[in-house]
Amino acid sequence: MTKKPTIEILSFTPVALWSLDTQVENCAICRNHIMDTCIECQTGRAVTTECTIAWGMCNHAFHSHCISQWLKSKPICPLDTQKWEFNHGVGK
Repeated sequence: MTKKPTIEILSFTPVALWSLDTQVENCAICRNHIMDTCIECQTGRAVTTECTIAWGMCNHAFHSHCISQWLKSKPICPLDTQKWEFNHGVGK
């Protein structure tokens, strides 16, 4: 009877890809890709280092920093001019 060789795993590095199931590719306010950081984060002016995505009830998405600045002057969605309400089921 011959002995089978033993296999030993020395390291394991899994790789995964993901994307949002949405038609939104760019933040309509800063024009950066929605999965990239916003202008505020890129320049270091953001209060937090976490560049999250804010979803509205109208199903439009923007960088949280971008929509926060926008809402200071206009309480509407930049894309469809409906009253902006955060979708509490996703994000915020």
